[in-house]
Amino acid sequence: MSVASKHVLGTGAVIGALAFTLIALLIPVQSFGSRSAAATTPAAGDDDGMGTLSTAFGPLTAQDRDFVRKVRLAGLWELPAGKEALQRGKRPTVRTAGEHLIEGHTELDRRVLEVGQALGMELPNQPSAQQQEWLAQLAAAQGPQYEQLFAQLLRRAHGKVFTVVAQIRAQTRNSMVRELANDANTTVLDHISVLEATGLVDFDGLADTPPAGSRPASGSGSGVAPVPVPASSTLSRPTK
Repeated sequence: MSVASKHVLGTGAVIGALAFTLIALLIPVQSFGSRSAAATTPAAGDDDGMGTLSTAFGPLTAQDRDFVRKVRLAGLWELPAGKEALQRGKRPTVRTAGEHLIEGHTELDRRVLEVGQALGMELPNQPSAQQQEWLAQLAAAQGPQYEQLFAQLLRRAHGKVFTVVAQIRAQTRNSMVRELANDANTTVLDHISVLEATGLVDFDGLADTPPAGSRPASGSGSGVAPVPVPASSTLSRPTK
């Protein structure tokens, strides 16, 4: 083989290698379409593995998406809980709390559906298995036991989520998520207030580890233990 032939073959090999490298670099970019995803570690909540996505409203993190989904899930169980309290509550304060849950989640659910559509997110359409269990507990409770369980369950839920909403509000760089957090922050505080106004909340029972010797709220006569509620369970909006 001549020197010229060897030179041509060598040049062809180099060009082929460069072309292969270019293709390898382009394939992963094209596979993500226009999402411009970059892997990040969310500060809290469930990681859906999609990393941070670029949107017209700012970066959308896994933590942001988890928050939006949980706002939707909250309405799917707290709205029915509010309707039940309005129908079954004997105390005017319990019925008032039910009204706040109904009006709050009706509006917040409308908002979260708008946010989900704007951000291209799929949102749940039914309560989680655990949320369905809470609704079943409320449905099975009777008399004073029902009213105390309603107040304690919902108050503990709102107290836990209050700090989560504040964290999202402080950290998110997405304007749609920030506005949703603003709504949720205001309404959670409203619902905390009306639930405490029932006089049925056992504040010792709100802690993850209640103090030794603590007892249920006075005057209930039910002996119902506080039900553990994670921060993901509830979000609400106040009446207008």
